[in-house]
Amino acid sequence: MLEIREEIPSLEALAHYAAVPISFFGHSRFQVIQNGDKWNLSEETVPEFFKDYDTLERPIDWFTRFDMSKWIIFSAFQNDVRIGSLIVAFNTPGVYMLEGRTDLALLWDIRIATEFRNRGIGSLLFEKAVMWSMERGCTELKVETQDINVAACRFYAKMGFQLRTIRHNQYPGLPDEIQFLWYREL
Repeated sequence: MLEIREEIPSLEALAHYAAVPISFFGHSRFQVIQNGDKWNLSEETVPEFFKDYDTLERPIDWFTRFDMSKWIIFSAFQNDVRIGSLIVAFNTPGVYMLEGRTDLALLWDIRIATEFRNRGIGSLLFEKAVMWSMERGCTELKVETQDINVAACRFYAKMGFQLRTIRHNQYPGLPDEIQFLWYREL
C-alpha cells in the first residue's frame, strides 16, 4: 500500500530522507539549441557516467545552512518503507533560487528509490508539492537541474514546467555541466 506523508524538516527527518538515493547512471546529455527566445534540447549520447548529488552536499547539511521552517517534505512509503521523497522550499531569505519572491516555491530536491523509478511515485509527490505551494499563495514553482540529468528534464517537462533559463559555468569544479532552471505556473 502506498502512502504519502507530510514531514516537517528536522535533522532526523533529513537523515531518513537521505536514505533514498538521488544517484543515477547516465549515458546522454542535452545539447541546447537556441531558437529565437526558446531553447530546443537535443539529446546526445556520451560515455556512461555516474552522478550522485549527495556527494556534493548531504541533505542534513541543508538544515545547518538554511532556515527550513517554511519548507516541507513529502514522502512516499510502501509498507512503511520510504521509497521516495521531495522537498519544497518557500519564502526563505538566503535562498537565492527563490529570487526574493513570496509567490515562488522551489522544488528543492526529489528522489525516488531506483527500483521504484518510472512508476508514478514522482508524479504523486509532485502533485502534493503543487497543492502545498498553491495553499501558500504561490503563483509559480521552480526547479533546477542540469543538462546531464536527462530523466529529470523529461519529468519536469511532463509535469508542465517550461525551461526559462540556461546558465553555463554555475558549478565550481563541474565546468561541463549546464544549469537548467524550469518554471511552472500554478
